[in-house]
Amino acid sequence: MKNLLVAQSGGPTAAINSSLAGVISKAKESKEIDKIYGAIHGVEGIFNDRIIELDTLNLDILKQTPAAYLGSCRNKLPDYQTNDEIYQQIFSYFKRYQIGYFLYIGGNDSMDTVCKLSDYAKENEIDVKIIGIPKTIDNDLANTDHTPGFGSAAKYVATTIGEITKDSHVYFLNSVTIVEIMGRHAGWLTAAAGLARNEHRSAPQLIYLPEVNFSKEQFLNDIREQFQNGINNIIVAVSEGIHDENGVLLGESGVSATDSFGHKILSGVGKVLEQLVKEEIGCKVRSIELNVCQRCAGHLLSKTDIEEAFLIGEKGVEAALAGKTGEMMVYQRVSDNPYRICVDSADIHGSANIEKCVPKEWIINGNDITEELLSYLRPLILGQVSIRFRDDGLPEYLHR
Repeated sequence: MKNLLVAQSGGPTAAINSSLAGVISKAKESKEIDKIYGAIHGVEGIFNDRIIELDTLNLDILKQTPAAYLGSCRNKLPDYQTNDEIYQQIFSYFKRYQIGYFLYIGGNDSMDTVCKLSDYAKENEIDVKIIGIPKTIDNDLANTDHTPGFGSAAKYVATTIGEITKDSHVYFLNSVTIVEIMGRHAGWLTAAAGLARNEHRSAPQLIYLPEVNFSKEQFLNDIREQFQNGINNIIVAVSEGIHDENGVLLGESGVSATDSFGHKILSGVGKVLEQLVKEEIGCKVRSIELNVCQRCAGHLLSKTDIEEAFLIGEKGVEAALAGKTGEMMVYQRVSDNPYRICVDSADIHGSANIEKCVPKEWIINGNDITEELLSYLRPLILGQVSIRFRDDGLPEYLHR
């Protein structure tokens, strides 16, 4: 019998712990797995020997707990062909803990880690099965129909847009409310704002995604046109990563700080546009940055998202036990109506460091989205999770 190690990495989500629960649940059923370990703070927890046992966790509460129970990291492994010291450390700990299966739950950069570790193991004939379990609210991982965590984040965005709309319609005056939503290169989450539209409201009237160039002049014209069409309270959904025709990001102005992967830390798109509207149009205007609230809103979980996240965790264990390695688990959509998916695995090289963006044919005139995109999004936010609450009225979460 061998042991299984699981870790989490990248930005937290409302569903990443459900995938962890799925991994633990399936591993506990297996007669081929002895102990189930978790690495604290991602791959850093391995080479720093911060490893704990996970056999006794309450999986029902873990499933509804947002963020990353095991903690996370943003650590980009070097190329092992030029510097393999860290790889020797990692695999020495695998040997110490008798790890036969390593599952890494994360997004784009985490799948890069899965790719490098599995390639190193293959080249050095080390028998450790390494599987990637996807997660990201950005929904930008290639080869999978969507990603765990996205559905719950999309539900939060759509719900919040609806609530902001109700607030803005209280007063009879012209106003513009700009809502800044996460999404550097992929606008999936901003597009989810369109789900707020129904028979009672048309908001958001304008949606701007980073897949197409953004023009300040056209933006102002779009606002003026909405006022001319009788819309008094305009709601604008905008991705943090919108950019001009030269590729310069609006939120990049004056920003020099970067994260550990070299990505510039963006902020301020909403404020830039707020000031622009104030100066050029002169109506009441405010900007709202959803920021980290959209990542881990445990009170607004999508049941579809949480159940699928648990399932893909289970399937990851099954894939490892079947001898697969160097692969990422993926969703394949079977049908939209009724909505059905199946879970499979795909070569990690087809997902690592590759971003899946919103198809440009699903974007209308640079300021709206098509019904086809909304049809893709709708099933992902369906269903309510029966959340367990504490005696003090707050949700019950698992704490390490």
